[in-house]
Amino acid sequence: MKNNPAKGLPRGVILDMDGVLVDSEPFICRAARMMFAELGLTVQHADFVPFIGTGEDRFIGGPAEKYHFALDLPKAKKRTYDIYLEIIKGNLKALPGVHEFIERCRSMGKKLAVASSADLRKVRGNMAEIGLAFGKFEAVISGEDVVRKKPNPDIFLLAARRIGLNPQDCLVVEDAVSGGGSVPGIDDLVRS
Repeated sequence: MKNNPAKGLPRGVILDMDGVLVDSEPFICRAARMMFAELGLTVQHADFVPFIGTGEDRFIGGPAEKYHFALDLPKAKKRTYDIYLEIIKGNLKALPGVHEFIERCRSMGKKLAVASSADLRKVRGNMAEIGLAFGKFEAVISGEDVVRKKPNPDIFLLAARRIGLNPQDCLVVEDAVSGGGSVPGIDDLVRS
């Protein structure tokens, strides 16, 4: 029996967006702080830290809960995204090596997916700003596609399903502590 050096290598790569493809956290934090300021509440950067990577409902809702501040979450989130999409123009860049890594994976025949807890509006805005077409990926999953957000593994499991692979055949690239929950069947979890 011949030794197959490719055996055991992942057939698919599932990429988180924020912190893996882009460093958007300073921009979304700034946008959320500006939104809260418009409503008369001063919040600090540290107020958002426990909610990084959990999707904007928690990212915005968590600090509001901390300060017992009544918030119309859908309206607040829309305003935050309005501000965010303006302030990233010309400022948000792909992290070093992102485009090369994606091209290398494509050249190796890997199936690719983006799996972000962010809403699709933010995913689209980020990817457009850094020049990543949706067509480079077999699937793009947003936080709107799953009920249970990170640290639950649902978003990664859905991404594997959408690219037609078993989870154990996928490599997940994730940076947030909140994204590092138990992901049954996905053996490789890379944290940057």
